[in-house]
Amino acid sequence: MIALLKLSPVFLMAGLMIASNLGTLGLDILQIAPISVVYAAIIAAVTEKIKFNDLVDSAVNNVKEMQLVFFILMLAYAMAEAFMATGVGAAIINLALGLGITAKTVAVTSFIIASILSVATGTSWGTFAACAPIFLWLNHIVAGNPVITVCAIAGGACFGDNIGLISDTTVVSSGIQGVQVIDRIRSQGPWSLICLILAALCFILICLGMPGEVGNAADAINQIPKEVYESLSVERPSAVELLNQVKNGVPVFMIIPLILVLITAVKGIPTLACLGVGLISSLIFGLFAGTVTSVHQFLDYVMTGFADAGSWVIVMMMWVGAFGGIMSKMHAFKPLSDFIANTAKNVRQLMFANGILSLVGNAALADEMAQIVTIGPIIKDLTDENVEASEEDMYKLKLRNATFSDALGVFGSQLIPWHVYIGFYVGIANAVYPLYNFASFDLIRYNFMAIIAVFSILLLTLTGWDRFIPLFKLPSEPNVSLKKRVRM
Repeated sequence: MIALLKLSPVFLMAGLMIASNLGTLGLDILQIAPISVVYAAIIAAVTEKIKFNDLVDSAVNNVKEMQLVFFILMLAYAMAEAFMATGVGAAIINLALGLGITAKTVAVTSFIIASILSVATGTSWGTFAACAPIFLWLNHIVAGNPVITVCAIAGGACFGDNIGLISDTTVVSSGIQGVQVIDRIRSQGPWSLICLILAALCFILICLGMPGEVGNAADAINQIPKEVYESLSVERPSAVELLNQVKNGVPVFMIIPLILVLITAVKGIPTLACLGVGLISSLIFGLFAGTVTSVHQFLDYVMTGFADAGSWVIVMMMWVGAFGGIMSKMHAFKPLSDFIANTAKNVRQLMFANGILSLVGNAALADEMAQIVTIGPIIKDLTDENVEASEEDMYKLKLRNATFSDALGVFGSQLIPWHVYIGFYVGIANAVYPLYNFASFDLIRYNFMAIIAVFSILLLTLTGWDRFIPLFKLPSEPNVSLKKRVRM
């Protein structure tokens, strides 16, 4: 009974999140998290007799561990804003659209462009808001299937949010597990690319029987109603700027800042330095291209990115981090941890359970970031406390846990009808393309990227088939073992 009472703050947070996402309450995570923190503190005081000052120390100390992540997030949001506003995103889109789009290729093209753009900007929401108006109306012009196309955009937008150097979920999930973002990207890169290729093939195959007339992006943008622009200017102002740049054109060399960031990332340059390269290069090339008129204007973009990060994601992380600190102080998850540790027969089964826990937590909390900062520390402790391995092999397990948190948060969200991701995507899709009434399950039906990513990572982890994917293989026994076996 006490164990269930200690877990009740999670049930409260999950219930409030689900009710809000379904439209019953209308609360934001910034309102739900403080309520959950206060309730968790009360439960901790009642069940464990923990003093108020000790609870505050636990909450604050847990947040302190995220300080570097906060700085990375601020720079990541600033770079995302800069890439959207200076023409980097538009250069990527125009480069691909120059190949010509038909009903047969609109879905796979939108999928690939959204994938590249999301890597460049680190934001799935911003990518979806930028790509949906272009490709849904382009889809309309070439007589494609709007549901297939919207799923392609959604899946592609999530690709970069899962593996992008400047993605907030990538940064936070890596930070919680204590791994470098660069190492994380290298480790899961081959698997992510395989998922991307398989999903692209699915979109190609499902669209084979569609018409072959070529459409034009400028025509598609011209057909976007005025009220859609007004809606976008509220939801994502930088997306409107990107649409205008796509229509009017930007120099091809504006893609160079993205290339420089990717090169520095591959070279193993620290994340903060990579972000700095992206910001400075987008300023320099933007001044040459005319998309940036002054340094002051560019600093406004940076300030907007800082404000976006500080006004929501960082504040939310601080509250949810405090929640996790209090829950950890009263050992709320120990029964669950003990159950998984006692049920798992080997390290692979333990890691598979970590993946399932991440997915279930995402479904319960209906918010990928809330899942990452709440469930992430649980699977970290499960691994640290129950696995015996060398430092190198333990690091590989931490990399997989970080991938679990992020991939099953971002891609898992695409398979959960009540998730905040789905709600945002449905709202944007209906706003920019009112000729079709999109529903939650429309975003799931053909979301091949999410389906392939979620099921493959769980299957590969459980079966050991990840050994066939370069850099993605988990260490196996006897190099790693459960500690309970050592004690025997």
